[in-house]
Amino acid sequence: MSPRAAPPSQPAGEAERRQSDGAAGPGEPGTRRGRSRRRSGPRAGEEPQPSSALRAALDRVGDRWVLLVIDALADGPLRFGELADRVGAAPNILTDRLRRLEVEGLVVAAPYSERPVRFAYRLSAGGAELATALVALAAWGAAAEGTPPERFHQLCGSGIELRPWCPTCDRPVGVDESPGTFDL
Repeated sequence: MSPRAAPPSQPAGEAERRQSDGAAGPGEPGTRRGRSRRRSGPRAGEEPQPSSALRAALDRVGDRWVLLVIDALADGPLRFGELADRVGAAPNILTDRLRRLEVEGLVVAAPYSERPVRFAYRLSAGGAELATALVALAAWGAAAEGTPPERFHQLCGSGIELRPWCPTCDRPVGVDESPGTFDL
């Protein structure tokens, strides 16, 4: 993370004038109109914006084919033909998505044949993290359809649940404990 940029310098006397007439901007301490930096929603006339972290994740994921490829590879490495059968995408679409996932560092291609050159695909560590997040999305979709979850704990057979967890308190965070956000 880079440090915050310093605010632009103000002409001499400008800061004193703004403080004396109460015209200081939001967040400036010691003023009548100063506000907290934390907001719960958009101001009047503003469009709500997704978080920058969510936007970055969505930019990396791209579309449904990417998610289906990640989900298919979560069970282990697959060759192109096996992957095409599981995902159901046309070969040109699958090739494009696999190349994008390799560039993003989410999938690793390992050659298994030299003549002709053919690859088996597996998830990288980052791809495995995304696959874990997809477990929660798939469970949400299964619950909406009234079907059982697709992923199970191998030892006991129970469906896997992912929940927000606070490592400081060492307990799950409930829906009624709305997770906070930080303005950076």
